[in-house]
Amino acid sequence: MRNHILTSAIALAAALSSPALARPMTEVDLATLNRVAAPTASPDGRWIAYQMTETAQGSYKRSTGLWLVDRHAKNAAPVRVADVPEKNESAPAFHPDGNLYFLSNASGKSQIWRVDPKVGGGAAQVTDTKADVSGFKISPDGTKLLAWGDIARECTDFGCDAQDKGELPGPGTGRHYKNDVGFVRHWDSWETPGTYSRPFVFDLDGGKATTPRAIDAGLTGDSPSKPFGGGEELAWGADSRTVFFTLRKADKDEPRSTNLDIYSWLVDSRMMPVNLTADNQATDTLPTPSPDGKWLAYAAMARPGYEADRQVLMLRNLASGETKKLTEAWDRSVGSIAWAPDGKALYVTAQDVLDHPVFRVDVNSGKVEKLKATTEQWEGNINDVTPLPGGALLYSRNSVAVPTDLWTRDAKGKVTRLTDVNRAQLADIDPVKVDRLKFAGANGETVWGQIVKPANSAGKLPVAFLVHGGPQGSFGNSWSTRWNPRLFSAPGYAAVSIDFHGSTGYGQAFTDSINRDWGGKPLEDLKLGLAAAGKQDAAIDTANACALGGSYGGYMMNWIAGNWPDGFKCLVNHAGVFDLRAMAFETEETWFDEWDHGGPWWERTDAEKWNPVNHVTKWKTPMLVIHGEKDFRIPYSQSLAAFHALQRQGVEGELLVFPDENHWILKGQNSVQWYQAVFGWLGRHLKK
Repeated sequence: MRNHILTSAIALAAALSSPALARPMTEVDLATLNRVAAPTASPDGRWIAYQMTETAQGSYKRSTGLWLVDRHAKNAAPVRVADVPEKNESAPAFHPDGNLYFLSNASGKSQIWRVDPKVGGGAAQVTDTKADVSGFKISPDGTKLLAWGDIARECTDFGCDAQDKGELPGPGTGRHYKNDVGFVRHWDSWETPGTYSRPFVFDLDGGKATTPRAIDAGLTGDSPSKPFGGGEELAWGADSRTVFFTLRKADKDEPRSTNLDIYSWLVDSRMMPVNLTADNQATDTLPTPSPDGKWLAYAAMARPGYEADRQVLMLRNLASGETKKLTEAWDRSVGSIAWAPDGKALYVTAQDVLDHPVFRVDVNSGKVEKLKATTEQWEGNINDVTPLPGGALLYSRNSVAVPTDLWTRDAKGKVTRLTDVNRAQLADIDPVKVDRLKFAGANGETVWGQIVKPANSAGKLPVAFLVHGGPQGSFGNSWSTRWNPRLFSAPGYAAVSIDFHGSTGYGQAFTDSINRDWGGKPLEDLKLGLAAAGKQDAAIDTANACALGGSYGGYMMNWIAGNWPDGFKCLVNHAGVFDLRAMAFETEETWFDEWDHGGPWWERTDAEKWNPVNHVTKWKTPMLVIHGEKDFRIPYSQSLAAFHALQRQGVEGELLVFPDENHWILKGQNSVQWYQAVFGWLGRHLKK
């Protein structure tokens, strides 16, 4: 099922030179395009390894494997490495000796394996643990492994037959939780109290892992954090003795807490882990030790309980404990951190207007400089930044028009493409035209947006008006495997999106401005933005439009239905909040609901002001409602209620429920069904 990604130059040239082969992008294309992730470089910077997920046509079965490319070879083509048929390989990392370590389920469980990429041949298993390994990091000297997985607190080994399952015993199948439990369910899984994501250190002896030691002694919580934390929350110190890890205390208050702390632990001591950030009751994360071992860079928020606060780049002197805020004067939120090899600067990424670029931060002065390059291919959404010898950077990049590939930028700004994993498939698909939109929104403040449409379109285009979730988020210049503006434009629509008040990348005050104002300034921005798009592009028919949104965007569909009922021909509401009161009591991570709306329901002033259910009698716009049954962020009962409101009032509506999806639609066949339902709905209401 793993089709080789490389295409002959002759076939490619024929495809590119034949316009007759071009066609609109389809939902099947989105589900089956190759997905690149987790790039890593060998110690000398020559070899680049990465994982790629491929999806079979028809069955939509997915498989992940490893690829390797020689950065120094002319016209080098990526080749497979450590491939086991019908198994998955992921998370590559180079050992100092040049061997490539990775995760594989070849043994029936997720374990760490290794292979010599220059020699090839069979891989050797490194770990053999009772629990699955979720991730790992190799110590700088290559003598140890830091690995983590879901393991009961009572286990002293990496997995054991735990006696205490954390639930009261009983004769039936019921889950029985005590009053002092925090999360009962989280994201898409019911909790098993007593089991957490826990890090362990292994010694490496002859390429085999031995003697696991838990590093979270005396602590109770997930490291990395759940549901989205990963390897960026753990790190080895330069001495290969110190481990840094991020953890939030798990107790009855955890659903209301954003207090992640960074701990340090000496591997060869009997000392307890030390909390380095105990004084800050908000988020501290992304621990990144300097190459010389003297400093720890990390990101910190200032306000407890706020998950979208600005992440400031911090620098801690590991000897003295003195800490300073490097980017306090810079009104952007740090998303990732990497040290320059000489230790004089840090490379960080941050959302900036519609892009997600790379910035250089001087360690001494804190001066922030946006890195530039010699080509527009540097713009878009940049991630996975890895400094290479000689001042080059390895990174991944995508944009609203193209999915992720790998690139390098040398010290002079020259950009080189390393992969082009979807070249043949994209060559067959019609190109798109992307324009930026800038207008005066609520309070006269500048608001940005995007217009994506077929490059060769003619005549007036109906509008697919996309409203992002979060609400502290953005529909910026990035590729999405779920809500994809390029795909939305394919049937002959103008996909218009607005980064309304509350969006990220425009300064913290702009992000904060949605607080307790969910239906206020954002709705005004959307109205002004749609009008501005029509004024900027005469080919857009704003009177023939459907609005679509998920999560907060779904909330906005419910809000629009009662507060802008004549604005659209139809609405698509995915996992949207229908009743804020029910949401306040049903959602799992209560911190974001309480922060955005002013505390628990009974303490809110004017709690009903922005509640869509209060305007339901004004609904008249046809609405397609979609949800996943495993969604614990916004429980699917919210969508059942919205659909019932449509039915009871005789408003045209449809309901699509996925029993095997959470807040997002992730499976290939479900993505295809989702888009087919949405495009069918739009097509019936947006007749040209």
